[in-house]
Amino acid sequence: MKLIQLLTFFITAANPLGAEDVWKPDHTPKSIPPEMFKLDPSLEVTVWATTPQLYNPTNMDIDQKGRIWVTEGVNYRGNNGQRPAGDRVVVLQDTNGDGKCDQSHTFVQETGFIAPLGIAVFDNVIYVSQPPDLLAYTDVNRDLKFDPEVDKREVILTGFNAVNHDHGLHSLVAGPGGKFYFNNGNCGAVFTDNSGKSFYLGGTYGNRGPNWPADHLSTTGKTSDDGHVWISGFAVRMNPDGSEAEIVSHGLRNSYEQILTSFGDMFQNDNDDPKGCRTSFALEYGCAGYFTRSGKQRNKAVRRPGQPYDRVHWRQDDPGTMDAGDVYGGGAPTGITFYENGALGEKWNGSLLSCDTALNTILGYRPKPAAGTFELNRFHFLTANPLKRYDGADFVGGGPKNRDIEKIAPSFFRPSDITVGPDGAIYFCDWFDPRVGGSGHMDSSFSGTIYRVAQHGFKPVIPAVNTATLAGQIAALRSPAVNVRYLGFRGLRAAGERALPVVTTLLTDRNPWIAARAVWLLPHLGQEGVQKCLSLLNSTDSQQRVVAYRALRRAGHPILPHARRLATDSSPQVRREIALSLRDLPAAETAEIFVELAQRCDTEDKNSLEAIGLGAANKESAIWKVLRAKLQPGPPSEWPDSFARLTWRLWGPASINDLRKRILDRSLSLEKRRFAVESIAFIDDEKAAKVMLELATPGSPLAGEATAWLMRNVTGEWSKYNLRAALKERNIYDPESLVISPSPVPLPAAPTPEVNEILNLEGDPARGKIAAAKCLLCHKIDDLGTDYGPNLQGWARNQEREVIIRAIADPSAEIALGYGGTEVILKSGGRIHGIAFNNSDLGRDDSPPVVIQSAGGQTQLIPKERIEKRQGLKRSLMYDPGTLGLTNQDIADLAAWLRTYR
Repeated sequence: MKLIQLLTFFITAANPLGAEDVWKPDHTPKSIPPEMFKLDPSLEVTVWATTPQLYNPTNMDIDQKGRIWVTEGVNYRGNNGQRPAGDRVVVLQDTNGDGKCDQSHTFVQETGFIAPLGIAVFDNVIYVSQPPDLLAYTDVNRDLKFDPEVDKREVILTGFNAVNHDHGLHSLVAGPGGKFYFNNGNCGAVFTDNSGKSFYLGGTYGNRGPNWPADHLSTTGKTSDDGHVWISGFAVRMNPDGSEAEIVSHGLRNSYEQILTSFGDMFQNDNDDPKGCRTSFALEYGCAGYFTRSGKQRNKAVRRPGQPYDRVHWRQDDPGTMDAGDVYGGGAPTGITFYENGALGEKWNGSLLSCDTALNTILGYRPKPAAGTFELNRFHFLTANPLKRYDGADFVGGGPKNRDIEKIAPSFFRPSDITVGPDGAIYFCDWFDPRVGGSGHMDSSFSGTIYRVAQHGFKPVIPAVNTATLAGQIAALRSPAVNVRYLGFRGLRAAGERALPVVTTLLTDRNPWIAARAVWLLPHLGQEGVQKCLSLLNSTDSQQRVVAYRALRRAGHPILPHARRLATDSSPQVRREIALSLRDLPAAETAEIFVELAQRCDTEDKNSLEAIGLGAANKESAIWKVLRAKLQPGPPSEWPDSFARLTWRLWGPASINDLRKRILDRSLSLEKRRFAVESIAFIDDEKAAKVMLELATPGSPLAGEATAWLMRNVTGEWSKYNLRAALKERNIYDPESLVISPSPVPLPAAPTPEVNEILNLEGDPARGKIAAAKCLLCHKIDDLGTDYGPNLQGWARNQEREVIIRAIADPSAEIALGYGGTEVILKSGGRIHGIAFNNSDLGRDDSPPVVIQSAGGQTQLIPKERIEKRQGLKRSLMYDPGTLGLTNQDIADLAAWLRTYR
């Protein structure tokens, strides 16, 4: 890191902080007219500022006096050098209170500013996100202009990729507990905080070179100084001076911003890939899933067969990922905010608002607690494009159909940020361009506009904030503007016990978000404040219990005694917080708490289960052993599904032997045995790899599934275990000596039998059992046959006779879930039909061989170099009655036997 800091010093020294330049584009400014926006009829949109008062706004913040601070991106990507003096931070003011900007000037401009993507203002301290640095400017003389002779410029942290890349360092915001939060896209980082801890955020995205000052590629998978492995695309929590940094979210694609509510719930939006955009509650320490756990593979490289794209993109079927929330498909989300109080009216309190530049819309949500996450029902808070005629975005083909900048279209609206002002109005800024995504930019006027949303006839009133007095600090804490609230928090915390009476009064405010702001202060206001906070752990309101526990934890209060008691809380939201708080605490002190949490965990709820896994990080085996001893799930063959899922998520080596027993126990359903194979696949341990090799050996009952997981992990988590040689030695996969056998499902040998004719026949179960021998090619019956097709035992119990007969007579009429076929067409001309166990995207250089199992249980591995085409099979893999030699009477007998086969 010293090398990076030195590099940063030389870059800064070589790029002086000059006076404001006189740059001006050659083209006339443009903007979206307010009447083009559609929103709730109680609200109206007005223009607050527009070009030439600002250009290409990337991010903004509003200070306690209502001044709007904007980072500009004239030099964005291909336009780098367009403004030779560099991009700017501009300050915009409404000096006469008429609701419109009438003054604009440069606060700071640097040649090293290349489309900075974040700004946060705290009184006279201004944070700016400009890779590789997170900067802080102190306006010592408060003249709103940075003067290096008087004012102060600090590099708070450095080591963030990438320069002139919008997957780099993004915005910063204050949380309700006095910590600052910022994020970085999946360009990665290597940084050391001001406590001396180093963090390595790696992945497969990115490059090396001058624009990539941190070598995140070489450090992928390296353990950070906090004892954990993190991957790029991440959010950080820290003290304002850059000390005590923590990674609180990772595995993101390109989250532009995050916002925290006054209860401490963090929400983020993410992604600029087609089809996978999301708005999510960010589970503390959670992985969004864009990369695998080691960071060595991306989501699409580990796609499961038939997996829907929204679950692929955020790996929602894998352990170790948080719930993705609202995955709404195509888009390009940017700024996000949470409205708690202000001038819009109470019905808008509790609104999460998220800009999407590709949809030309500000999305709205009213988050409601639901199990371990939040229910996020989407609506359009504001849109310029109600007819959804999207253009110029990647998910609709990229280059715009309308390229004429003079013909302003709804699709030119590109909202880059949104925030709440101290006057209680909502402000959003527009980048304005026919194109978004692909690093494109087509507006040569570099236009930008800031709009205000408020009730009709709104007259802005900005409360005076004197942070030198308790009353002024309370006024700041009550502010609708999130970073203004920090000023109040900071002053009241410093006042200590003296502030307790005024803070206590705030606890009873009828607005629950304002009341929650007071809770965070209580642990800092003497012993009486601590006791008041402790008493809230007994509140009948679960969200009050959540915020009180968070406040105590963030303040460094000993939490284990309270964790033990609250582990039995009725609220999954409270129990989620308890589980997360046990992270990095010894197993000997926390195991019994995990037992209580596990007993009450809904293991089908992703975040509830994931919170236990995150809390048990680096001690998974120790916790799993205690859970097995205390929960007494019985022998592996008798485990309840809940314990199997706990084992899957805890992914500890201690469970390998029991999982192997489940896999080899044919009394268990095929589904449960496959889940045990999958559970071993996510254990990063050499023993797990060796067991999987054993299971993949030809002739093993689940060789296909095991082989597919080996192929997935050979370039991922298990790459360090030299699997390629073992695969060859065990005759599992040797591409040099591979012989591929075509295995097509025959076309029907005769016309489909008439179901009505068979229904008129009386079936004989005894004869049906004999006829069932013809099904052993694909089905397991008692101890005979192959686990290839669905399990027949008990299937017909609740089926109508006609349904059973039709399934045999016309297999393609309805195909069982999970048994859709794949057709591989070989370059040699042969065809293979079967069940594919892996994705093997043929367009990827790192694509593993297709692992496919055909009738009779034959499993083959087919390198992509041998494949002409892979596609879904449009008929059933099940052989038709004519091919099997089944008569109508045989089908009637089989149906009768199946109803007895339980």
